[in-house]
Amino acid sequence: MPHRTVRVAAATIAALGLLTACSGGSGGSGGTSQTPAPAASSGAPSTGSGPKVPAPLPTQVLLNDPCNVLTAAEATEIGLASPGEKTTGSGLIGCQWTSSGSRQNFVGITPLPQNTGGIGDIYAQKARQAYFQPTAIDGYPGLFADTQDGRPSGTCTLWVGVTDQLAVSVIPAIGTGANKSNPCGIAEKFAAVMIKHLKGAA
Repeated sequence: MPHRTVRVAAATIAALGLLTACSGGSGGSGGTSQTPAPAASSGAPSTGSGPKVPAPLPTQVLLNDPCNVLTAAEATEIGLASPGEKTTGSGLIGCQWTSSGSRQNFVGITPLPQNTGGIGDIYAQKARQAYFQPTAIDGYPGLFADTQDGRPSGTCTLWVGVTDQLAVSVIPAIGTGANKSNPCGIAEKFAAVMIKHLKGAA
């Protein structure tokens, strides 16, 4: 159990290293010690080169308590136990849900407020990625990308643009079961429910 949580946290930190590297933040050893105030929903132009969102989603819940982006019913709908568990690391706040079917399977999310170019910041790092596959989640820009390819072992990194200034990572870590061969499908399913929830909060 604990080793599985460590694995998810490590995958998250590795993936988030992509964005902290391109943010030009303080220090050269990974995360930032403080999280700047987000520019979400400000209407300011994105500095990145990725696709723009059709309409900015409310981000207060994501930034203040990401575990509230799913209700208990929504978590059950996609096979996750509720409530999620708050996670912290590198000055970031995220949330992790355990599968209701196996304690070896998790999905974690982390918003990246310090990267004010949103999903464009990931597009700017395309050359560094082991995989790079644009997608769309309910009309919102998404991108499967990571500097290491953990998909064969059940881990996939999906970035979702919720405003032009804020991207969210969705990272399943599937250790057992049929979904281990399709972690990116789990990421997409989670992101679709998250987007629907945020639209309802608009």
